Amino acid sequence: MLALASPASLKSVLKPVEAALALAAGLREGGAEALELPVADGGEGTAEVIASAREGRWGETEVTGPLGEPVRARYLVLEDGSGVVEAAEAIGLRLASRLDPLAASSRGLGQLMLVAAAEVAGPILVGLGDTATVDGGAGLLEVVGDALRGRTLRAACDVRNPLLGERGAARVFGPQKGATPEMVDELERRLAAMQQLRPYAELPGAGAAGGIAAALAALGAELLSGAELVLEQVGFRDAARAADLVITGEGVVDRSTFEGKAPGEVVRVCAEEGVRCVLFGGRLVERPDGVEIYELPSGPGRAADDLVELGRTLARAELGVA
Repeated sequence: MLALASPASLKSVLKPVEAALALAAGLREGGAEALELPVADGGEGTAEVIASAREGRWGETEVTGPLGEPVRARYLVLEDGSGVVEAAEAIGLRLASRLDPLAASSRGLGQLMLVAAAEVAGPILVGLGDTATVDGGAGLLEVVGDALRGRTLRAACDVRNPLLGERGAARVFGPQKGATPEMVDELERRLAAMQQLRPYAELPGAGAAGGIAAALAALGAELLSGAELVLEQVGFRDAARAADLVITGEGVVDRSTFEGKAPGEVVRVCAEEGVRCVLFGGRLVERPDGVEIYELPSGPGRAADDLVELGRTLARAELGVA
């Protein structure tokens, strides 16, 4: 029996690679052959997931964190001359000393993109998700100016939300970043006032990373489904075809899981290929019909242990071992 350990990030708890290691350890303890194939969708851990499947090297630099403090951020230079920059590395929610979406800036991501652009000649993939910001990329645009004009940019969006409105960056994601209802209204006004973003406001994914996706579109970037792009990069479909079982999941399973997140894409591909897929969540806000789902029983501090146990239990059940 071959099982794929294909989790996404459990935000601020386990990165995809760490979660995959735990799952695979449990699967092997249960008697299965296990392959670690973590997934991502542009959010936390995207560059590491791509690095686990592609040849390349890491670079590192100091940039401005989401609230102005200096942070060390990595970027990936791939063997084909392209680069990968991850927003969460520079302005991630986990890097913020406090939740303050009115003050948080995307400047650090712009700085990281400029450093990476100086080292790569090919396209730059920007992973978007898990940021502390809702500034519509204002800080990024100020830093970058015209320096990236003519460069091929691709934005890996972890959601399909537009920039504005009830499903927009401020109203949907602002509260997750600490915004009160009054702050949400102010953030919406700020985003709506950014004339440079208006032509791109309705693009699917424009609201990703607090509207940074719309800013990248204004710079000429193509907005792409991060989940589809990353799964293609790591060869997920071919690996799934050869597997008997796939396990995926994330910290919270909710509506967004099936609106652009990597676990939702894994479930979809497995259904197309006729492969059994188990979806786990540290917390289940929604239980979608027709999906085999499992809630991790303990809190964040025991997430790795819970994943080991899940892998062990599923392997033994599949193999008929008591």
